[in-house]
Amino acid sequence: MSENQTFSGRKQGRREFLKAGGAVTAALLAPSSALANTSKALPGLPSNPKTPTAMPTRNLGKTGYKVGIFSLGGQASLEKPNNEAVAVPIIERALDLGVNYIDTSSIYGGPERWSEQYVGKVMAHRRNEAFLATKTRERTRDGSMRMIEKSLQLLQTDHLDLWQLHDVGIQANVDEIFAKGGAMEALLEMKEQKVVRHLGVTGHFRPDSLMECIRRYPFDTILMAMNAADPHHFSFNEALLPLAVEKQMGIIGMKIPGRGRLLSTWTPPPVEEQKHSWEGMTFQTTSPGTLKMREAMYYTLSRPVSTVIIGCDTIAQLEENVQLAREFTPLSDTQMAELVKRAEPCAKPSLFFRFYEHV
Repeated sequence: MSENQTFSGRKQGRREFLKAGGAVTAALLAPSSALANTSKALPGLPSNPKTPTAMPTRNLGKTGYKVGIFSLGGQASLEKPNNEAVAVPIIERALDLGVNYIDTSSIYGGPERWSEQYVGKVMAHRRNEAFLATKTRERTRDGSMRMIEKSLQLLQTDHLDLWQLHDVGIQANVDEIFAKGGAMEALLEMKEQKVVRHLGVTGHFRPDSLMECIRRYPFDTILMAMNAADPHHFSFNEALLPLAVEKQMGIIGMKIPGRGRLLSTWTPPPVEEQKHSWEGMTFQTTSPGTLKMREAMYYTLSRPVSTVIIGCDTIAQLEENVQLAREFTPLSDTQMAELVKRAEPCAKPSLFFRFYEHV
């Protein structure tokens, strides 16, 4: 039986409203009550049998899931076009090594959504080994419904373990998401219909909007930018992190090496190339960073996080990150303060995402 045939069979039953063509959209955009008959219990939490001996695990907030402290991000090789020969083996190898959480998004890899495509190639036969998280950057209910329809198709699954609001940066985002007809309606409906298990929010621009989100709704998780440069500009550590801890959320750290800019091994591309990249449009630099990958990862893991997600370009990078996770021991307050001090010269390039114009 082919993967497509297997997936087609799984789609029947609990989620019959996800059918091809216009019928899909019509059903997804119907009132919640019209979907009530499609609800059934979600399967049990995923379980990768290799995780407990591969690396330390932590509680993912109150979800009941034990997550490995290193998780696979959906960018880097996983978002490059026509890169299946590189990306899919990275995902397979991650699961082989005990990674049990995979992050992706409906906007990773452009309109073709390459990241979800590659992850789906693996989920087609290893869905029960990974806590699967994706996101919607749409701010309306209807737009988000269309996003999840396509996400489920590309990820070759009939349910998500975590569906997240992507890149909440300013108060206008919050207001639109929580307005009548806003994206929050889609998240709540999909959780009620047991298409998604848990709900989360993500961001890396400013802390205030994320704090407002988690005051308005008890999200299960927050994915937030946390690296050693953080205290220098618009810090997430000062108020957002303590609030998330207080609410017992699953806290997922991202931007650990700041797309490499925090690392002493990073070779800056020519300035002209940096100017043509959204992520470097505000702060170009001709200097490498100041930290080793071990230091960058251990700084964030020494904060009260459940896990960190890092995108990988090669299997060698993946294996290095898993090894670092396996060997992790917490840093002292003095050691963390020293890393923050050392990160200051490259703080703005390493926090490029806090300075671009957010919409």
